[in-house]
Amino acid sequence: MVLTAHTSSEIAGDSAIRLRGVTKAYDGRGVALGPIDLDVQRGEFISLLGPSGCGKSTALRIVAGLIAPTSGEVNVAGRDASAQTGRAIGFVFQEPTLMPWASVRDNVRLPLTLSGISRFDADRRVDDALARVGLSEFGAAFPRELSGGMKMRVSLARALVTEPDVLLLDEPFAALDEITRFRLNNDLLTLWHSLGKTIVFVTHSVFESVYLSQRVVVMTARPGRIHAEIKIDVAGRDENFRTSAEYAAYCRQASLALAQASDMKAVS
Repeated sequence: MVLTAHTSSEIAGDSAIRLRGVTKAYDGRGVALGPIDLDVQRGEFISLLGPSGCGKSTALRIVAGLIAPTSGEVNVAGRDASAQTGRAIGFVFQEPTLMPWASVRDNVRLPLTLSGISRFDADRRVDDALARVGLSEFGAAFPRELSGGMKMRVSLARALVTEPDVLLLDEPFAALDEITRFRLNNDLLTLWHSLGKTIVFVTHSVFESVYLSQRVVVMTARPGRIHAEIKIDVAGRDENFRTSAEYAAYCRQASLALAQASDMKAVS
């Protein structure tokens, strides 16, 4: 077992997300997740890392209030997750899920339209969100005219336009080429620093989790439980860090924890 640099209970006093005894079971398929306990500090960037099918995405959807846990308590931004408003949480899925018939601006504006926000206020927020993801000049474009990386930027802008307290990302860059993925990793870090959002990022990549996160939470194979938490204690994230011995050491630690977690059978 990799020793945790700090545990969830140590940061519970200023938690943006708090899970206690959370499980998820499906009829005929058994327990998929948990129980897990987790606290995420306000403004913290964490990654959930684990083998396929371990419940990372399930945990994210429970936090978002998209699915209900079978048991346990979920609290986000000081409220029960089942009672969240659109403002509290922004969600970026694995696929951009854009409306092909709508322009970039209309895709980003969608959650504001559904919330009844006035066109004047919505346009201002859409402009700001597109500027933050580097797409100000592409508002009139349609999804078919965009690269994969640009489509994901639109999806990120759509999550940001609601001005959420918490940003949840479910393997958003997994299908992109390495150069685009690195660039979007850097852009996401810039957004995190400028906006101060709490971010939970799901990934299969050890390298991505270490580069992005302040803390990597490693989950066991199904049913997913927390095996280890690794604090990534570095001053800055840039290409120098990505090629440093320090980065390589953190990646080895996370890789070891993931290998152990993948072989581990959770004890009831």
